[in-house]
Amino acid sequence: MPTAEKRKTKGLVKFLVSAVIAIAGVLFLQQLLQPKYVDGVVEGAFVAEFYREENKDFDVIFIGDCEVYENFSPQVLWDEYGIHSYIRGSAEQYIMQSYYLLEDTLRYEKPDVVVFNIQSLQFNEAQSEAYNRMSIEGMEWSPAKVGAILSSMRPEEHFLDYVFPILRYHSRWSELASTDVEYLFKTKPVSFNGYYMRVDVRPAENVPTGRPLADYSFGDNAWSYLDKIVDLCAENDIQLLLIKAPSLYPYWYPQWEEQVDAYAAEHNLPYLNFLELQDEVGLDYNTDTYDAGLHMNLSGAEKLSHWLGAYLRENMGLQDRRGDPELDAIWDENRAAYQAEIAAQYERYGMKAD
Repeated sequence: MPTAEKRKTKGLVKFLVSAVIAIAGVLFLQQLLQPKYVDGVVEGAFVAEFYREENKDFDVIFIGDCEVYENFSPQVLWDEYGIHSYIRGSAEQYIMQSYYLLEDTLRYEKPDVVVFNIQSLQFNEAQSEAYNRMSIEGMEWSPAKVGAILSSMRPEEHFLDYVFPILRYHSRWSELASTDVEYLFKTKPVSFNGYYMRVDVRPAENVPTGRPLADYSFGDNAWSYLDKIVDLCAENDIQLLLIKAPSLYPYWYPQWEEQVDAYAAEHNLPYLNFLELQDEVGLDYNTDTYDAGLHMNLSGAEKLSHWLGAYLRENMGLQDRRGDPELDAIWDENRAAYQAEIAAQYERYGMKAD
């Protein structure tokens, strides 16, 4: 080989090696600087945890905001009714994100039932980049993730910041903690099939009432995405159940309730408002909430799950899948982790188990 050609080949090899090293370095820094959500604000980890599930043949998928992931326990649904379920929830999940998370879920399976919490109808568009990222960054790349980004971005956000998170987190050096290194490539689970557990108790007292609004109408964009959820479920022969969780605040206005009632009747959809079912469920806001009525604690979530499981079996035709060796093994392992977390939290909060 002529000397000039050898030099050219060696130069090309050096360039390629340098490029690979540079790309690997950037990817490493990006992984290091991205929030891990394993301590403190763990809600940003929920969406990504779904992809680790061994058996995604779920009977029920929940989608929505904190009113699903803090208020319902898939472990109870399995232990009492044999319902294999998962909560694809995230903090202040906007309705467009719920739609795309459902679309993303359907890449893996088609559940029998989708449970959607309608609290997010109040937001016609995304309100916060921080909440956007907690709902979207954990999604695997697919057309659904692209749709979630494009439908959610605030005016100050940029699509490339989601493609290359290092552009967004490059200045996070001063916030790095030991957990950023410990969980650099694999994070610990922080939910139980999407359920966020709290066992502590803070009774609901002096609950604020809603201030009058100039307009109680839900926005066209919000309605449009609810239509999309309805259509997507119909196209895939999935039963859709609309719910309103029993959160005492943010305030749920009667005018909002009227609109949801009318929509559910028009589309022949079942709708459960747990604010109206509190007594039937057996909720006690002195013992069943950890933050004065905003979310349920373990006691409240297990009561809601007990009631909902019976409803799903009786009205949605779900079968008891206990006795399936694969699922039994999965849920036995889940139960051990679930009970260990209960014990750990009781100790942390200085509480005694019932």
